[in-house]
Amino acid sequence: MEWQEICDHPQLRDLSFKVETNQWGHLEMTPASNEHGLFQALIVQWLARLGPQGRVISECSVLTSAGVKVADVAWAEKAFFERHRRANPYPEAPDLVIEVPSPSNSEQEMDEKKALYFAHGAREFWTCAQDGKVRFCDRRRELDRSGLIPGFPNTIEIDFA
Repeated sequence: MEWQEICDHPQLRDLSFKVETNQWGHLEMTPASNEHGLFQALIVQWLARLGPQGRVISECSVLTSAGVKVADVAWAEKAFFERHRRANPYPEAPDLVIEVPSPSNSEQEMDEKKALYFAHGAREFWTCAQDGKVRFCDRRRELDRSGLIPGFPNTIEIDFA
């Protein structure tokens, strides 16, 4: 099945899971949680405020050498979106890719995704842990702050008030 067929399939459309494919084209699913969604939404809000020279996308599908991976949040300069418009999946990674790991995700899995996104053009890769702490990385090392979105906070706070 091609990615667009997966997206359009009536039995797969309303799953409460994040769906990706592996290098053999098999579906991989990760359960979603409300907390996960809150972190995604807050990250989108911060990026929209601090990165006006680009665009934010949630659930961003990227074709990699290990199948289609779906970043929780991504940001790219407008030229990326002009090049790829409505491509599904994108044939290259956006400038910035962000994952909010679920408890079922291992550190090794995140390292593999980071390597895949960098191999396909990402300039930075971030993770937002369950405690809200954000880790920023470029291709060479972990960073104290993002070079693409310098004002982004090191911790995302979920305010339930």
